[in-house]
Amino acid sequence: METKTAKAYLNQVRISPRKIKIILDLIRNKDAATAAAILKNTNKLACEEVGKLLKSAVANATHNYEMDTDRLYVAQAFVTPGSLKGMKRMMPRAKGSADRIVKRTSHVTIVLKEKE
Repeated sequence: METKTAKAYLNQVRISPRKIKIILDLIRNKDAATAAAILKNTNKLACEEVGKLLKSAVANATHNYEMDTDRLYVAQAFVTPGSLKGMKRMMPRAKGSADRIVKRTSHVTIVLKEKE
């Protein structure tokens, strides 16, 4: 029997992948309800965005695949770097030169599965 999976994506989040990875490590392999509680009580900027993404993944699972909400868990949660094209800034340096400040973006993916 093939297990159903529900996915949700969040692209071009204006937070660096390094910071989002900390949050995703907390919720990986947890129940959906437990993961939502962890995100609600963790004091990080990325928690709000990842919490919305988790809600979206749960909604996808119940609406599109008729999966049971009580049996859902976070099977995969990962982040990849987004594009650096749009958010380049300059910082003045010595002797009239300048250095680039790169404002990093992220692509976040959450995959939910049902427990057997």
